[in-house]
Amino acid sequence: MELHFTRTNGPVDVTIDQLLKLTGGIQHPELVREMILAALKAGQEDEEKADLKLMNSTLKEMRFTAKVFGPYREVKKVTVFGSARTQPKENLYVMARQLGQNLVEANYMVITGGGPGIMQALNEGAGPEHSFGVNIQLPFEQRPNPVFDGNPRYIMYKYFFNRKVAFLKEAHAIILFPGGFGTLDEAMETLTLVQTGKRYPLPLILIDEPGGTYWKRWLFFLENELLGRDLISQTDFTLFECVDSVDDAVEKINHFYCRYHSMRYVSDKLVIRLNTPIDADKIQKLKHHFSDILRPKGNIVLSKALPEESDEPEIAHLSRLLIDFNREDFGRLRELIDTLNDC
Repeated sequence: MELHFTRTNGPVDVTIDQLLKLTGGIQHPELVREMILAALKAGQEDEEKADLKLMNSTLKEMRFTAKVFGPYREVKKVTVFGSARTQPKENLYVMARQLGQNLVEANYMVITGGGPGIMQALNEGAGPEHSFGVNIQLPFEQRPNPVFDGNPRYIMYKYFFNRKVAFLKEAHAIILFPGGFGTLDEAMETLTLVQTGKRYPLPLILIDEPGGTYWKRWLFFLENELLGRDLISQTDFTLFECVDSVDDAVEKINHFYCRYHSMRYVSDKLVIRLNTPIDADKIQKLKHHFSDILRPKGNIVLSKALPEESDEPEIAHLSRLLIDFNREDFGRLRELIDTLNDC
């Protein structure tokens, strides 16, 4: 029997509906129905056991991720990357521990890879009750750090791609310390997602010790090899910031959310939700200054919550900007958010 996601599967649809009813407590049953159908279709179509094992493990890992993070959706979280090999005697380790403490004092929780080095320092500073660990099964190095002994906010992943989803999906900000291949991979992955609009804008902060050269040399490469060959745009450099102090890192996150709350797309409109209203006379200035990222004859207008946002009643009271964004230059969109926060 050939299965379809439309309701044309006869007794299979009836059986799935009965299963959902029998199970009880199913949230968003239409989505769960499609997940069941996807599993059945995979079983029909794929003869490779390895493919099915990958799908199975991925679904299990993502389900557990949602379960662990679910109770903390309303709490802002900061994902921090850095080397697992940084030692406690090093300045960066001391900075990372202090950063963890400062973030908690500013009402953030922290997400790390749950391993040693920079990750352990962050978790030590933040404390186990404010820490999430998203670790990866490796034959070496990535053992869980002592902060996560018995911690219910600890997840061990088989696949890097599931782990990356947790790092980025749950984060309201990203901070990167110097590190190895993994840290650079996360830096470029985050930049790519934000640059292409696959991840909404967020603070992306590169931190080094005072006088450090790690990110300076990386930035030199971007400027001379990527920008110099027109492989990226100048506005891409607004997607991240470099600092050399813990206080600056926390301040930049706080500033990003001082007026800006969140965003979503409703049809062809970009809706930016604001913690505090913006004066109407400043809208024309925004429209003029950012006309280059508006669609032809596009506009920026004040608005209340749209009917399509009824699934987020907890923020219905926030004022909105409706923007005819062309969805092309996300570096300039980041500049618009910074301008809103400076107003």
